[in-house]
Amino acid sequence: MHSIQLNPLGSMSQLSQIEVDSLSKSADGDLYHVFRNCCLAVLYSGAEIDNCENIFEPHRDFDIRLIGRERGVKIELINPPALAFVDGKLIKGVHEHIFAVLRDLLHIGAKYALTSSLGKLDSHVLTNSVFDMLRHAQVLKNTAELNLVVCWGGHSIGEIEYQYTKEVGYQLGLRELNICTGCGPGAMKGPMKGATIGHAKQRYKNGRYLGITEPSIIAAEPPNAIVNELVIMPDIEKRLEAFVRMAHAIVIFPGGAGTAEELLYLIGIMLNPQNKDQVLPIILTGPEQSKGYFEALDNFIGLTLGKEAQDLYEIIVGDAALVASTIKQKQSVVKNYRKEKGDSFDYNWSLKISPEFQLPFVPNHENMSGLNLHFEQPKAELAASLRKAFSGIVAGNVKAEGVKLIREKGPFLLHGDSEMMEVMDTLLESFVKQQRMKLPGSEYQPCYKVVK
Repeated sequence: MHSIQLNPLGSMSQLSQIEVDSLSKSADGDLYHVFRNCCLAVLYSGAEIDNCENIFEPHRDFDIRLIGRERGVKIELINPPALAFVDGKLIKGVHEHIFAVLRDLLHIGAKYALTSSLGKLDSHVLTNSVFDMLRHAQVLKNTAELNLVVCWGGHSIGEIEYQYTKEVGYQLGLRELNICTGCGPGAMKGPMKGATIGHAKQRYKNGRYLGITEPSIIAAEPPNAIVNELVIMPDIEKRLEAFVRMAHAIVIFPGGAGTAEELLYLIGIMLNPQNKDQVLPIILTGPEQSKGYFEALDNFIGLTLGKEAQDLYEIIVGDAALVASTIKQKQSVVKNYRKEKGDSFDYNWSLKISPEFQLPFVPNHENMSGLNLHFEQPKAELAASLRKAFSGIVAGNVKAEGVKLIREKGPFLLHGDSEMMEVMDTLLESFVKQQRMKLPGSEYQPCYKVVK
């Protein structure tokens, strides 16, 4: 048996005795299994992988223990994967991420009893809980820079698209803009990689590469090696709320079902009449080769949610510098709006997010087939239902529980207006043909069936 003990880092280096005791108790409960799997995923940081079974199966003998001390807690890794070590020493970034998992899952989990209690609270309390988690993770920096650009996009993208995400990141870095992504590979890694060069050229010392994930996705999308701030939110809904409340601009690259979910979440929020004056630049971008992808996505949004939804974003194809300069130019507009509203520069409190976008959606066969995918409803509510449909497809594609459900009971069934089902099926089929559902290497078996 090979084991290694890690000294605490960051906010976990100073804990009270009550906190140490509560963490030890947490590690003995149901939360331990999630904690162990997230730590194992972090130890795979940088791996190009999107199958959680490829991580878990070879490492059944991996274990993790908490060792209480007078001033904090140490972590003991038992039989960790060799990938995380260089010349016998654990990579520093991985060391930091392990304690980020401890901080977010065990500490915040003990405080909120994870999702069981959070799912029952009202909208205002949920928004405050997201703020509390981000503040505890020390990612709300209280600066006046307003330069955090959230970048969304697929983990399974081609080389040309990946290089383009790097170029956009580079152009953002040259303009001293920081990057926040879902922390995985592909379009989540490229902008960070490009920004490191842009920041280095400008001698910008405050480069931030913030990754926000959640327990059921981190194993399928291990953090990339550039992430220097890692936050694990309890579920996808709080992860998405963290993204949009922290963002000063949002860039969306090509992707699959997960990217469509993120875009629909964002559109659904912005369609709320209470958000009509919000200033949040949204740009969809990719190389010239991705033009068809954006046309298909834009067409889907137009046919389902209408022109009002399409007007919320701008599409820029093949011009990374224009993307970055557009965001830079709007930086002062965002700042003036926050000043006018008396809102925080780091956390957009004034953004109204309805409960249907906040309460956790459990993607199982019953819930998926029961989604209201019909035109006769407010556009924001339709966007919420469409978001849940794509969220379920993500779960069936890559999340351990979703993959298991599909294996046991077959694909999720999606019902709705025949015209809407036709449009959705066309979009999903284009994702499959372009290999956007899973990393290339094996034939994709759809986890869903659109019932027309």
